[in-house]
Amino acid sequence: MTVLTPSQIAALKLARDGDLYPQPSNKWTHQNATVTYAKSDRWKERPLKVKSVTAKTLDELKAPGFLERRHLDDDGSKDVYGITMAGKVWLLKNK
Repeated sequence: MTVLTPSQIAALKLARDGDLYPQPSNKWTHQNATVTYAKSDRWKERPLKVKSVTAKTLDELKAPGFLERRHLDDDGSKDVYGITMAGKVWLLKNK
């Protein structure tokens, strides 16, 4: 049984929502991610910031096989990462 930190769990949930793309300053997030607003916020006054993952957390999730590269032809530091079935199963069992 693998024990994950809260930041790793958040990264896994972010990857479950869609593939992670490299962004400036060594962060990873969804492609074309923008600031959104709460669905219950009528006047769009409280923006929700873009969630991102650090490269260190991404590497920690690649080691046990929870994340994998999608395009093996490209450079690993600029490649797209997605959640594996092992990551999905871990989320189902634990969170």
